[in-house]
Amino acid sequence: MTETSRERLRATFTEDAELYDRARPGYPQQLYDDLAELVPFGPGCRVLELGCGTGQATVPLAATGSRITAVELGPEMARVARRNLAAHPNAEVVVGAFEEWPLPPEPFDLVFAATSFHWIDPAVRITRAADALRRSGLLAVVSTHHIKGGSEEFFAASQPVYERFDPATPPGLRLEPAADIAPGGAEPAASGRFGPARIRRYEWDLRYTTQEYLDVLRTYSGHRALPAPDREGLLAAIAGLIDTHHGGSITKRYLTELMTAERIS
Repeated sequence: MTETSRERLRATFTEDAELYDRARPGYPQQLYDDLAELVPFGPGCRVLELGCGTGQATVPLAATGSRITAVELGPEMARVARRNLAAHPNAEVVVGAFEEWPLPPEPFDLVFAATSFHWIDPAVRITRAADALRRSGLLAVVSTHHIKGGSEEFFAASQPVYERFDPATPPGLRLEPAADIAPGGAEPAASGRFGPARIRRYEWDLRYTTQEYLDVLRTYSGHRALPAPDREGLLAAIAGLIDTHHGGSITKRYLTELMTAERIS
């Protein structure tokens, strides 16, 4: 992904914060349970979250009693996140790009990024994450993959629809099983600032009604970047598939990956 396309696509997330907050799923509870075994959560723990969106992951982190600073690029996203965090005075949301945000003098115990790290400039994201951490502090990066499973017939039938309305769609594309998706984690260790990465993976299913699925598609950067006629044609065709052939609902399978690495220098 070029820097120009990354900047353009990540900006689409700021366009409809309320839809994003309503439609985007959270993360498996087991992820937070596993993270709690690695991080000394509590009032003395300092957490920096990168790209908090509307707070889907921030709220569970704040519920640990830790001191949360969440950096969010979009002012409207930040506004909704602050609303969702109203019961947690230990959490603050600041508006800015992590690449340019001034790091405070006191280091953090955890730098956390949920489905956001790949949007940060790769030239600086690892170095700045390390600089934000205390020695032996933890970098935790959550990524989400759409994988084979759930309503497989629907996803196969939707491929020609995408090829029709989105010319960037690779022909014959099919969802991969989780086992075929290579784990992340090479980037932190290669920097020399972090030790070897540890990977934890969680497969889970989520059922969507037609409208719920259209809403979540409207939050994806690639869909939002389509010309309006193509996007609406795509969504209408997808709705027709779900309503006509799947009784008004489908199931989507997700793979959530938690990559953790300890700062060593």
